[in-house]
Amino acid sequence: MCGIAGIVEYSPSQPTISEALLKRMSDAIAHRGPDDDGQWMSPNRKAGLAFRRLAIIDLSANGHQPMTTPDGRFTIVFNGEVYNHRTLRNELEAKGYQYRSQSDTETILYGFAEWGAEVLQKMVGMWGLAIWDDHKQELFCARDRIGIKPLYYTLQGGRFLFGSEIKAMLAHEQISASMNMAELPNYLTYSMTGATTLFENIHKLAPGHFLRLSKNGDLHAEEYWNPMNAALHQAPSATPQTSVEIEQEIMRLLRQAVKDRMMSDVPFGVFLSGGIDSSTNVALMAELMDRPVDTFSVGFKELEKYNEMQYARRIAEIFRTNHHEVQIDHADALEVMESLVWHEDEPNGDPTCIPLHFVSKLVRASGTIVVQGGEGSDEQFAGYSWMHRELRFYRSWWRWYNAVPKSVRSLGYAALKPLFASQSQYLALDYLRRGTEGVSLYRGGGVDIVPTLQERLFTKQFRHSSCQSDRLAGLIQSDLHARKPDADFLTQMAYFEFSHRLPELLLMRIDKITMAHGLEARVPFLDHRLVEYSMTLPEKVKVPRLAHEGGETKHLLKRAVADILPHDIIYRPKQGFVAPVNEWFRGAMKSYWESEVLSSRLVKDGVFDRKALENMMLRHASGKRNDGKSLYALLNLALWHKRFIG
Repeated sequence: MCGIAGIVEYSPSQPTISEALLKRMSDAIAHRGPDDDGQWMSPNRKAGLAFRRLAIIDLSANGHQPMTTPDGRFTIVFNGEVYNHRTLRNELEAKGYQYRSQSDTETILYGFAEWGAEVLQKMVGMWGLAIWDDHKQELFCARDRIGIKPLYYTLQGGRFLFGSEIKAMLAHEQISASMNMAELPNYLTYSMTGATTLFENIHKLAPGHFLRLSKNGDLHAEEYWNPMNAALHQAPSATPQTSVEIEQEIMRLLRQAVKDRMMSDVPFGVFLSGGIDSSTNVALMAELMDRPVDTFSVGFKELEKYNEMQYARRIAEIFRTNHHEVQIDHADALEVMESLVWHEDEPNGDPTCIPLHFVSKLVRASGTIVVQGGEGSDEQFAGYSWMHRELRFYRSWWRWYNAVPKSVRSLGYAALKPLFASQSQYLALDYLRRGTEGVSLYRGGGVDIVPTLQERLFTKQFRHSSCQSDRLAGLIQSDLHARKPDADFLTQMAYFEFSHRLPELLLMRIDKITMAHGLEARVPFLDHRLVEYSMTLPEKVKVPRLAHEGGETKHLLKRAVADILPHDIIYRPKQGFVAPVNEWFRGAMKSYWESEVLSSRLVKDGVFDRKALENMMLRHASGKRNDGKSLYALLNLALWHKRFIG
């Protein structure tokens, strides 16, 4: 795991690149790679690559980057891991390629020389990478299928820059930080931005995409993978039909995914909450190891009801792990808020970043460098209670309401809006708004400050943009409809999660926070082979009965892991890895929120209405509402704006 950055000066009028500039860009992300750094410039000094190394595979100097082919044509910087690189290496060596290292980077380099962009289809793993072709004077960049690793870029003033983190690009003296106001409603709604970032003119390369920058500055992006690929091309006879066959296939794919992600020349362990996902990781790793698994948990000193320690300790005892714990409180959280914002790059409205910071610090302090997490399971196997709620809602009220003439819906919405708003029932009001206006129902699990609440929080000048998030949801829904018009509603929800919330909120959370500690996180549940398989499974297989009908969340996975986990762990109430922000913002963090948010430039410059923000905190502090997550998202935004925009 590493950090990468680079520049291409494609305009003849632009100056050549200096090594000092490349060094400054790599130093901005030194935390991503504390073991080594490197810079490279093309012979004409119009292209430059920078690198920070966290040594995981081939710890020797032979794994140094940037890495160039012997003929000097291709040069690569690569952040990530390719778990099947040895298999690909054998194939390339048979074609005559001679290796100088044991690293997966060299395999990608030669694979690209041999197969071009098709090498991405052969790779199993996670990556953000860039390859310079000195013959064509062309840059190739790619992000992994799921979006586990980030890759940002900007194209302005005859110059292209990219990086694993935005701050690497901001190290360039010609790149200034300004706020992308058009993306603000998306952040407020989803706790994370959409297809672009909250920085003006700085973009994300989408998951499953690569781009090419030609020598004259033409930029072309192309999709090479999509989570629906397998579902669209799977022959019915190729998919196991019985429940036992399905469960066996899930376990086969999971075992392979965990085994692949144990590839490492440094110590590795597991984030352990005691839930089904992290416990499955432990159980499958224990099958493959001749020493105890290292496990790591975090809890809360003041609020025991948020702790899952007893479950984590039970798993640690059953599998005889080498278990480590840390407990935190609100004072610990206050100390790290501003440093978290720096490492997140753009605001991440998920307060789980706080406990994740402390457990990542614990992992690194133990000497462990690689850690496995459970992200991606809930999205594939309907593990969230709100997925069941949305399914029930879609099958009942939503269908009925959409059958009502639009004129009647509009009259009803106009009549009910003042009543809902007076009771601060903004989420319920927003469901009514979506049904009335005929926009898509599902917004993902990160939905927070909905458009009907944004109308209150924005000043009159910005109120018109409050429904901007409808466009993002509509684009994702339209994209799926074009690929699979008959997709069931659970597939629609999973597709939304894989298109937005998972890569841009959850995976950026785990990437940025673990990398802040020089730690590599791996996510077995997001092996693309498992994702492709799970997306072929219809709604009736994943959710034979809804929770209110006596069904259960994560039905398939629970049945699949029944032979490796105890019953009380599999069927314990789902708690989730969360921070107790509702309580914190009624205590010592309340005054901190008021000082940072109410006095922020976002209020002073007339973006947010101060009185509306005060009322929001007042309702929360009185106990009338639990708006802790929304308050956290606003605090995170204000701190980000102060740190990056000024």
